[in-house]
Amino acid sequence: MTAGGLMLRPADELADLVRTRELTALELVDAALERIAALEPQVNAFVDVDAEGARAAAAAIAPGEERPFAGVPIAIKNNRAVAGRRLTLGAALMGDYTPGHDHNVVRRLRAAGFVIVATTALPEWGILPVTEGRRQGPTRNPWDPQRTPGGSSGGSAAAVAAAMVPLAHGNDGGGSLRIPAACCGLVGLKPQRGRISLAPDAGEQFLAQDGVLTRTVRESALLLDVLAGPEPGDASWAPPPSEPFARSAAREPGRLRIGVATLMPLLEAQLHPACERAAHDAAALLRSLGHEVEQVQPPWHRPGLLRLFTHAFGPAICSSIAAAGLLAGRDPRAEDMEPLSWELWQTSKRIDSVQAELARYQLQAFGRAITRWAAPYDALLTPALAQPPLPIGALDPCGPDPWGTFERSGHFTPYTAISNVTGSPAISLPLYAHEDGLPLAVQLIGRPAQEGALLALAAQLEAAAPWHGRRPALAAC
Repeated sequence: MTAGGLMLRPADELADLVRTRELTALELVDAALERIAALEPQVNAFVDVDAEGARAAAAAIAPGEERPFAGVPIAIKNNRAVAGRRLTLGAALMGDYTPGHDHNVVRRLRAAGFVIVATTALPEWGILPVTEGRRQGPTRNPWDPQRTPGGSSGGSAAAVAAAMVPLAHGNDGGGSLRIPAACCGLVGLKPQRGRISLAPDAGEQFLAQDGVLTRTVRESALLLDVLAGPEPGDASWAPPPSEPFARSAAREPGRLRIGVATLMPLLEAQLHPACERAAHDAAALLRSLGHEVEQVQPPWHRPGLLRLFTHAFGPAICSSIAAAGLLAGRDPRAEDMEPLSWELWQTSKRIDSVQAELARYQLQAFGRAITRWAAPYDALLTPALAQPPLPIGALDPCGPDPWGTFERSGHFTPYTAISNVTGSPAISLPLYAHEDGLPLAVQLIGRPAQEGALLALAAQLEAAAPWHGRRPALAAC
């Protein structure tokens, strides 16, 4: 099998090839490195590729290794510490800072047998839903190199879509897994708040959760089983599931009540007809599968919602900027950052602690109201994005109107941040294709802490309308 063909195989199948000695871990990792060497100049998905370290780790995996994913290559978004590798967060201010420890998700992935081959690109500080920061340059969508792969986990999504790695790590503070999944034809699950620990680098975060970008729902479930669970010292964590997520995902979901919502939380945004049609087509598919489906009007339009989100999101970003300033030994300066980052930094410094806490309080109240309203439904179905993947440059972090860029980014992705505010799990599924061949995705939002039920519904849709045969040309070369 070709290197590209191997990278298109599910991660559990690849692990079985190593376990049954059909392939060695080194052969599998070399296949990933071969793909990266061939395609990275076209895609620009990676910050660093660690060929030497990956090959050494793979060579140390014995035949018949029993760890569940022994020998499977994976890439890590470059905002989580990987011992001995640069941690840039896409920002010049970080310099070449190299941590000496692994983040919790990295440690758990290594313990499961994954081999880390590279770290992936993100926009500066992970702010925008596109991946074209000044330090790295634009990451390109394998489906169309003139389009964005989304963000902020855009490098990871592009790497998986181009079959350079079989799956990749990412995280989601306002849609940063689901947005690139939608842009690149992948599965992107944002787990329940508190499901995956942010240890040891960060404490409890209101909006952000880690996860993975995969091609199949089953892989997302298997990886959630690997990553889920608290670490000592966590302030809070999600309630444990009654069974492994992969087992739940394999069950029939039963007849569910599903609400279909196309009303946008940001009424200034415009919904592209193709994105709206995808939601209605998915609703029809769900009805054909026996579910009770109804159009709903969620009470999620709130004037000033983007401002509230900024007041809660901004301080989290600015803590990273402040830490980078400490590493640099000086206060951050305008020339250290893209104009949008600088504006967010300056604005957040003007927000006092009372205003920041009030914004968080108001967002939590808003999230509770949405969760109470949604209680009669087993899931909500929405478009994943309001528009197809944007052209490169449509959201320019170095443009003359930083706040205008930030607002337009919300108009591109109005549906995703809602579940970061509520904390509920949500998943992006690439059920359809746009008329120009680009992926076209829908989003399912589940009940609080019920990732298993959400994954079961997603798997049913995947079986009814499989997307695995749709691949960008780069993945087949």
